[in-house]
Amino acid sequence: MKTLLLIRHAKSSRDERALPDAERPLTERGRRDAAELAKRLAKRALKADLILSSPARRAVATARIVASGLAYRRRDIALDERLYACDAGELLRIIRQLDDRCQQVALFGHNPQLTALAHRLAPSIIHMSTCALATFEFAAKSWSRVGRATLASAVLDSRKKT
Repeated sequence: MKTLLLIRHAKSSRDERALPDAERPLTERGRRDAAELAKRLAKRALKADLILSSPARRAVATARIVASGLAYRRRDIALDERLYACDAGELLRIIRQLDDRCQQVALFGHNPQLTALAHRLAPSIIHMSTCALATFEFAAKSWSRVGRATLASAVLDSRKKT
């Protein structure tokens, strides 16, 4: 069984117009929402084998907050430039290349590609708000089978509105 957690970064600020998009920080609400998500995941006893994040400041900040709540070492968060500006197909290709020794992977990224991929995997998912989590379990031994293997379950946790 492979478990994929798609997590959209928490609410970010657009206050500083001069900042490049990749440098936008989280808002106070974003930090609170990410901490709340970390608590909910900790209650589920999640033990991610890998946390993979877009290098954008808001995605990394969200990943770090969630990682702290899961007792995952922040320095072990893997950053992948491809996660910043790609489409759903590229996201799926990245996932299919993951190390098969990892059973549970948390991927932190952006819309619209996260929603597009979530919808592709589970058509009932039509929108991922900020700090939303979509959890997918696949009856597969290899990440290369994700999207082709039987989807055992798909759950969207999106308590906050954008």
